[in-house]
Amino acid sequence: MTLSPMYVIIIGAGRTGSTVINLATQDDHEVVVIERDTELAEEVSATYDCMVINADAASKDILLEAGIEEADALISTTEDDSVNLMVTMFGKQYGVETLVSSINDPAHMELFEDLGVNIVESPHRLNGQYLYRAVQHPGIQDFLPITGQAEIFEMAVSSGAPIDGLDLIEADNNDLLPEETIIVAIVRDSELLIPQGESEIRAGDTVTVFAKNGATSRITDVFRGS
Repeated sequence: MTLSPMYVIIIGAGRTGSTVINLATQDDHEVVVIERDTELAEEVSATYDCMVINADAASKDILLEAGIEEADALISTTEDDSVNLMVTMFGKQYGVETLVSSINDPAHMELFEDLGVNIVESPHRLNGQYLYRAVQHPGIQDFLPITGQAEIFEMAVSSGAPIDGLDLIEADNNDLLPEETIIVAIVRDSELLIPQGESEIRAGDTVTVFAKNGATSRITDVFRGS
């Protein structure tokens, strides 16, 4: 199950950025790429079905040209934290719902978190697939691909989510989770709980989920409020 098409602006077309571009265009999202390196920009333009702007993204005028006022998601993947920070600041200013950035120096993590960036990860733990996953499913806090489509991911349970207030037996009876999807851990008030059939899932919990067919919207929507 895929999400509805989104308008996505991607900053940078290096190794991480090109992976995000590939995944986003494969899913038929409307993609605009900003890349200051002319050779890389031309390569992306020739390879992918997307708009490419060959310019420095740390400019309000360039971001406006890219359509930041209409963007659903802004993903910054450059190797310069100051550029990534500036870009996400503009994204915040223009009300972009999903802001995602890589960082290169962990000392800068707090700056991005204070800005309200949805997912911030050091490239040492990060690849383009991870960044793109953050856009597809903003509620996911961490995820680990295993083999094939299988993934383990962490997600916070929102108030009003379909599973909020239900125990695992009730969730199963209501067919909330697909087969071969297992809640393997619950963290509540900093305490680790090992789920049993009568374990209740509550808003504010962080759940760790194994999904054989990946973290699809069919699964993640169960933990998110409307």
